[in-house]
Order: sequence, then structure tokens, then C-alpha cells
Amino acid sequence: MPFFKDEEELRQILGTLYDRVKCDAQIAPRICEGRIVIQFRYEEPHGVVTIDAAHPPTQPGAYCDVFWGDVNLKPDVEMSMKADIAHQFWHGKINLMTALARRQIIAKGPIPKILKLLPAVEPVYTMYPAMLREMGREDLVLTR
Repeated sequence: MPFFKDEEELRQILGTLYDRVKCDAQIAPRICEGRIVIQFRYEEPHGVVTIDAAHPPTQPGAYCDVFWGDVNLKPDVEMSMKADIAHQFWHGKINLMTALARRQIIAKGPIPKILKLLPAVEPVYTMYPAMLREMGREDLVLTR
């Protein structure tokens, strides 16, 4: 059974996460150092999110912009995966290199740019389950 029942729930949950990350003074500036546009393409359920860490943010209080749906912005890196894989990744349960090797995540673009961002996003592995609990979604928290 998938973690997210539909695109709306996916966007609500991961959208909240990305909104927190883009404004986090410890995480977002480190992501922006990469000067990269990353697009995540999710399936089961479908969803597309683009993180623009290459240009100055347009939203007050943010270090980068996050857009859902189609955008007129060419990604440097495109990452395609099932939404369940993203959910597990943000819990720190999926190793990126292993997921790439197993084709659980399909990446297009310069992989070294993504790998450089891994240390920057490590705090999200703690932030995500805490956020789910705050949202009353303890049912989505992975404990093992």
C-alpha cells in the first residue's frame, strides 16, 4: 500500500517539508551553494516539484524557490522515483547511491552535483519524521 493516497496528499506533505527546508537557515544556504535546479518527478501518485537553488528566491524568507507542477525552468538534474522511495529517503532509510544502482531512482544530469548536496540535507532526515508527527501523521513515520 502506498504511503500517499493521492497527488494532493503528496503535495501537502512533501510541500510542507520543502517549504520548511527552503526557509531553514541551517539547511537551505548549503543547498544553494550548489547553484542547481533540481526537479523531482514522482509516480504512484504523480507529482512534479522543482527546486530552484540557482537563482535568487522570489519568496520572502526563502533561500530558494520551490515550484509544484510544470515550470519554464530547465532542471540541471532530474530525479524520477516512486513517491514511496522519496518518503523513505527523507526518513534517511534509502541510500542514494544504492537507489541509483537499483534504479529505484533514475537520475538525469550531473550526479556529482547531487552527491555534493547529501551532507546539506542530512538534517532533513530528522526534520521529516518530526514534521509528520506535528501534522498528526504518525501513521507515516517509519520507525525501523
